[in-house]
Amino acid sequence: MLEQTGLVLEGGGMRGVYTAGVLEVLLENNIEFPYVIGVSAGACNAASFLSRQHGRNKKVNIEYAAHPEYLSFRNYIKKKELFGMDFVFGTIPNELVPYDYAAFHQNPTEFMIGTTDCHTGKPLYLSRNDYKEDLLLALRASSSLPLISPMVMFNGKELMDGGITDSIPLKQAEKDGFDKNVVILTRNEGYYKKPSKFTSVIHYKYGRFYPNLVQAIENRYDHYNQAIKEIERKEKAGEIFVIRPTLPLKVGRVEKNQKKLKDLYMKGYNDGKKALPTLLKWSEQNNVPS
Repeated sequence: MLEQTGLVLEGGGMRGVYTAGVLEVLLENNIEFPYVIGVSAGACNAASFLSRQHGRNKKVNIEYAAHPEYLSFRNYIKKKELFGMDFVFGTIPNELVPYDYAAFHQNPTEFMIGTTDCHTGKPLYLSRNDYKEDLLLALRASSSLPLISPMVMFNGKELMDGGITDSIPLKQAEKDGFDKNVVILTRNEGYYKKPSKFTSVIHYKYGRFYPNLVQAIENRYDHYNQAIKEIERKEKAGEIFVIRPTLPLKVGRVEKNQKKLKDLYMKGYNDGKKALPTLLKWSEQNNVPS
């Protein structure tokens, strides 16, 4: 247990398969954290990490990627959602690849799930107390991407993808009392976002009733780039430990090619193994018991 350290997980859709590979290494080596925060795919991968189900993220994200109910234009035509959210957050965890809810709830780690409040256009973080009976609904909200997924009603609020307002929730981890953090990114060093190409579509779909959401989406690239600059600064200062892809990924947010996904998973797994000795050394230098 890295007793004084948080784990911060970026989202990224199917690029999150990289994170799944890294987390599998941490599972195999019994590396645990008292605090985990993630958004979108990062939060979903964290859930299986915290239930300590070896190989579950790999099975869910790769074996079912080609399933038409998982990700397809048929879903969008029928339900206005590219990812089949009922399938991903219902059928899979409750029937096909059973999620160990008991193990998750027995795990004392605080798990924060980042979402976006569609009315305020600000991040909303859900703790265990918020989703006692609705873990899957909270994960669904965190993963509901603009244009390709509907909003999720949760505790009276309309929520969407946490990556819109806080793609890498390091500052929230610090606000919650964790100054030392391990950060797993799904983009290579030197990557910066550009302004969205879908501004006119975003305005058309959400502008009338959700102007703050539109503004958040428009500003996302700038907030992301500022977060990356802060991460680079803290990494150089030794305040955080970062694991990221060494090269640009060839996998997109909605990738279905299983070979590409397997390769990405193994990239994350191998990067995790390579980083582990340095991570443990970093934790010792920062007086973090392991």
